[in-house]
Amino acid sequence: MIRIIESPFISRLRRNHGLEHATIHILSRRKHNRPLAGHSDSRGFRLVGDVSTEELADGVTEALARLRGGERHLAVHPNCGTNLATYGMAAGLGAFIGMVGVGRRWRDKFERLPLVALLATLALVAAQPVAFRLQERFTTSGDPGDMIIVEIFKTSLGGLTVHRVLTKG
Repeated sequence: MIRIIESPFISRLRRNHGLEHATIHILSRRKHNRPLAGHSDSRGFRLVGDVSTEELADGVTEALARLRGGERHLAVHPNCGTNLATYGMAAGLGAFIGMVGVGRRWRDKFERLPLVALLATLALVAAQPVAFRLQERFTTSGDPGDMIIVEIFKTSLGGLTVHRVLTKG
C-alpha cells in the first residue's frame, strides 16, 4: 500500500511547497526585509510580494537548480504555516494543561495565569524542532525530482502583487 505522502498529488504538493520556500529564501537574500508570502498547491504556488516577474523567474530558476544540486535545506522555512500551526497548537495545549482543575471564579483563573504563561512558553520552545521536522518529513520536499517550471504570470489582488508559478512533473 502506498503511503499517503508518497501519492502523486501529495508528492507534487510537497515539492511545490519546497520550491516555494527555496524561492523565498533566494529572493529574501537578494533584498533583505522584503515581505513575501506564498501558498502552494499541486499545480505550483502563488507568491505575494513586491517582486518583478523577471526577478521571480530568476529566483525560482535558481531555487530549482539549487534544490537539484542537493541544497534540500532551502525547502524548509522558519515562517512556514506548518511552524505557525505547530506553535499555536503547542501553546494552546500548554495553556489548557495549565488551566486543568482551576475553579470557576475569574480570580482562580487569573491566579493561574503565571503557570499558564510558563507552560505555553515551554511548549513553544519544545515545539520549534518538532515544527521544522514536520516540514522536512511531511509538508515540504527538498527533492524536486523531474519538476519543471511551466509558466509564471502576474496578477494583483487588492493592491498586492501576486505571481502564479505553474510547475509540471
